[in-house]
Amino acid sequence: MVFEPHDLSPDRSARDLFGARLRHHREKAGLSLRRLAEELNYSKSHLARIERAESLPYDDLPTRLDACFGTDGLFTSLYELARKEPFPRRFRRVIEIASRATVIRQYASATVPGLLQTPELALRSLRCGHPYAPDAEIEAMATARIDRQTRLALPKPPRCWFILDEAVLRRRVGSPDVMRHQMVSLIERGTSPHVTIQVLPYDAGEHAEMGGSLTLYTLPDEPLLAYLEGSRSGTIVEDRDEVVELEESYDLLKAMALSPRDSEAMIRAATEDWTPCEPPRT
Repeated sequence: MVFEPHDLSPDRSARDLFGARLRHHREKAGLSLRRLAEELNYSKSHLARIERAESLPYDDLPTRLDACFGTDGLFTSLYELARKEPFPRRFRRVIEIASRATVIRQYASATVPGLLQTPELALRSLRCGHPYAPDAEIEAMATARIDRQTRLALPKPPRCWFILDEAVLRRRVGSPDVMRHQMVSLIERGTSPHVTIQVLPYDAGEHAEMGGSLTLYTLPDEPLLAYLEGSRSGTIVEDRDEVVELEESYDLLKAMALSPRDSEAMIRAATEDWTPCEPPRT
């Protein structure tokens, strides 16, 4: 695959600045991406993702870049800033929106929402979505995802309403133990006064949001925003008419879903399903 550079915005983030400086010094030295990868004994594809600000470096790459270009600690310093931004830029705006939201309403069709994931399930989900990423990068993304959950423990947390498709409870992610611990965590989360969890059972039938994830964000003194997410993409919806339609879809899903009490009962049943049977005594 031919590497195609795209425009970077060094003032947007430390990750963009790292990529821009990498490209600048590489081109100044007259090196192709392949040649630089050979010089550094580093993955060319991962080096390309770093230069595009889509991924973080790992191991001692910043130190090797400083040695290669004679930049006296520049890349090492930039990495210390960039590693605090573990998510690619296409996700940063929605993360920023979520951090300011006073009400979060989400429907998830396939996996547990990030705000409700256990660390173990977060690691497995991210590894599945990024099969070729280094372990250090997956661990950084998982840590950042779990860190976002601290908002739920604040004195004034956002009001959260989650509708989980029954598939979220049934499709195994990781081991049965990972799923069992996740189910227990969902039950505990559901006892919080600012968190409501409903399950949309299979027998509810078809609906408008099958196969994706829909989130509605209420922000102080701003119009309602919607976020549509697929397995490989995410779209922030700001058009008022579209947001109204999506809010109506969410309200319909809420009406189709089990009550919070019946939802807890289904999650408890799923917990038992993921609990291994003890061998018979002899």
